[in-house]
Amino acid sequence: MSAPAVSSVQTTEVPVPRGGGHLGRWAAFFVRRLVRAVVALFVIVTAAFLVLRLAGGDPVRSALGPTADESVVQARREQLGLNDPLPLQFWNYIVGLFHGDLGSSLVTGRSVTELVAGRLPATLELAALAFVVVLLVAVPVGLLFALLTQGGRRRGTETAFTAVTGFISSIPEYLFSVALVVVFGITLKLLPVAGATQGAASYVLPVIALALGSSASLSRIARVEALNVLGEDYIRTARSKRLPTWMINFKHALPNMLTATFTIGGTLLSTMIASSVLVEQVFNWPGLGTAFVQAITTKDYGIVQGLAIVYAAIILVVNLLVDLVLALLDRRTTLLETA
Repeated sequence: MSAPAVSSVQTTEVPVPRGGGHLGRWAAFFVRRLVRAVVALFVIVTAAFLVLRLAGGDPVRSALGPTADESVVQARREQLGLNDPLPLQFWNYIVGLFHGDLGSSLVTGRSVTELVAGRLPATLELAALAFVVVLLVAVPVGLLFALLTQGGRRRGTETAFTAVTGFISSIPEYLFSVALVVVFGITLKLLPVAGATQGAASYVLPVIALALGSSASLSRIARVEALNVLGEDYIRTARSKRLPTWMINFKHALPNMLTATFTIGGTLLSTMIASSVLVEQVFNWPGLGTAFVQAITTKDYGIVQGLAIVYAAIILVVNLLVDLVLALLDRRTTLLETA
């Protein structure tokens, strides 16, 4: 039996435009990140709602104090809807959130939304300034010490850098705040230590307290990333072409070390927003952190619940934006992302 004839005609693949596929991958990447953020926020909202109502005792009585008249307590419970069945309370709370209602103070009845509108700008200003300081300090310092210790040189310098940054990054921002108040506010009397009423000088100590530990942590990451980049073939090629050192370091090495550095930097920004609670308390900063600590002290769980959700939402939004920025910096993120 003769073998079947093999056709000599070969099919030609027609190239498919990649624009739509690339756009689709971007859309899928964004939707995945957005869904994760929404699910995480819903879990946090549910937890905050249940903690207030299932912690035991009467939160209104705890907030108003044992001497408050029972009629006042019951009136406040009725005003806040705490006498309704739990599923109805949860439904009303979710509906309120969609309308921008974050709840009310158990003590004064003041809207948490109004409180947030008045204090959120001060918290965001403080965190944003601290983040800028972290980037301006950590990236150059990391690159500098990578250049100094590249190839195993200056072991003593490397050890000192690692020890100092490790020690600084391990100290809580709260202790930094107290130390700065004692040294620069009380002893030297060089800078204001309470509120934001004295212009730019009022920002100096809170920003330093919030940025110092994160700068040390990020500089360690930046140094490692810089060492990795400086060992790449294209850097050796650039050196072989006898390009100026500044061009190799700042045009070739610096941009390529930023992606991983920004990844950690975005995480640190979320950490700084959370850490600003205690820093604001030390410096009596007119932000959300001060109100949050005061609400915990007075057992005003209505404000605690609302502000906890606001902090969670800010952190989730920051993480989402960081993911999108990194996807723009490194297009492989969208190509390799699965599920």
